[in-house]
Amino acid sequence: MCGIVGYLGTQNPKTVIIDGLKKLEYRGYDSAGVAIIHDGKTKRIRAQGKLKALEDKVQNEAFNGHVGIGHTRWATHGAPNERNAHPHQVGEISLVHNGIIENYLEIKEELLAQGAVITSDTDSELVAHLIWNEIQKNQNLLKSVHNILTKIIGAFSIVVLWEKSPHELVAFKDGPPLIVGLSKDKSNSEFFIVSDVQAALVHTNRFVYLNDREIVHIKDHTVSYYNAQGEKLQKEESILDWSTDLAEKMGFEHYMLKEIYEQPRSVANAMAPYVDTDTHSVKLTNIGFEAETVFKKIDRVIFVACGTSFYAAMIGKYLIEQICRVPVDTDVASEFRYRRPVIPKNSLVISISQSGETADTLAAVRLAKEHGAELLSITNVAHSSIDREATGHMYMNSGVEIGVASTKAFTSTLALLNILALQISKARGSLAPVSEKQYVQNLLAVPSQLEVVLAYDKYFSEAAEKLKQYKGFLF
Repeated sequence: MCGIVGYLGTQNPKTVIIDGLKKLEYRGYDSAGVAIIHDGKTKRIRAQGKLKALEDKVQNEAFNGHVGIGHTRWATHGAPNERNAHPHQVGEISLVHNGIIENYLEIKEELLAQGAVITSDTDSELVAHLIWNEIQKNQNLLKSVHNILTKIIGAFSIVVLWEKSPHELVAFKDGPPLIVGLSKDKSNSEFFIVSDVQAALVHTNRFVYLNDREIVHIKDHTVSYYNAQGEKLQKEESILDWSTDLAEKMGFEHYMLKEIYEQPRSVANAMAPYVDTDTHSVKLTNIGFEAETVFKKIDRVIFVACGTSFYAAMIGKYLIEQICRVPVDTDVASEFRYRRPVIPKNSLVISISQSGETADTLAAVRLAKEHGAELLSITNVAHSSIDREATGHMYMNSGVEIGVASTKAFTSTLALLNILALQISKARGSLAPVSEKQYVQNLLAVPSQLEVVLAYDKYFSEAAEKLKQYKGFLF
């Protein structure tokens, strides 16, 4: 599973989908493909390897339709080859899928007994077979997708295209993220269904985040949302104010280098909502819950995070214990879920995730919620899944981070953790005003200090040239 881009609109879907998939390349993949309706027929093109291989294949292909789906695959079920690449096509149905079908063997045996011809080794193709079987009975894409949901066990998100209905897309989310992009000019002239907003950010800033077990139906310039029981939903729209420049290299050799140089601005943006620059004090507002009440009553802080966010959490533990004198636990989210943790009622569980969609962290947050803990999320994406689960929120405000090795999101998180430690201490009455003022002044100086450090970049390059010959280092 990896990246999904679905498009219905007035632009050439080939261009929109390929460009969208390029924005998701940083996630890693081993194959890619597109399926686009052209002259009443689905034209599917797939390629193993880099997206460039797919681009070369579609370059001279004509597409005059207005709807299509695309996918970059990281093999989890079946070998990384063209035969297993998405989209999968069965009859008139094309489908892209992220996730895992846990009962795929039972489904496969049932389909084979019915005479189905299965052409790949994936669990994803089986979902396309189920939908194709349904649509032959009722000739309704939305109904067909709804009917198969009870037959599947697992965490899966799909986007489905029907050859007979060239102005329609249906998607279902249960686990892996799916986001709906709406026309920027509110004309309902185009729609996007993506696994990451970066794939559509150049086209729109209007997004609707699907919750688990929700369906989106796009047809004839209209978008509707349903739960798994078929009941219609009203969904809240989010306006994402990230600059499209943040998703481009802007002359840098690669995204990671660009994002290193964006750290001064990123850290300043992260701190801005939570500090008063006139009084040099931290605010106990803009967090979402009653910060003073929550911070006063907590007996313990528990961090849950993965990867780079976990390293930030380890620093957060030091800060909060030193400044607030509150005990802190730090857990890798994937371990937290399974070790049956003790979560006292007056615990504050802080989740850290750049995307706000990290699956293990999301599951850990939901577990903490079941135990009645207070929840504070630190994310870079408002209205993401983790952000929606929490009652308290702090935002990195870093803009798009594409580099796989986190840079600006990490340093922005550290700035927020410093502020959070001050907020907790202030709410509990243990932060002297003089200390608070000095601490905030020091924090506000960090962006300019980062600029000074980055000005020495040529010396770093010289040092790297000298050090690259060595195989190991002892710190």
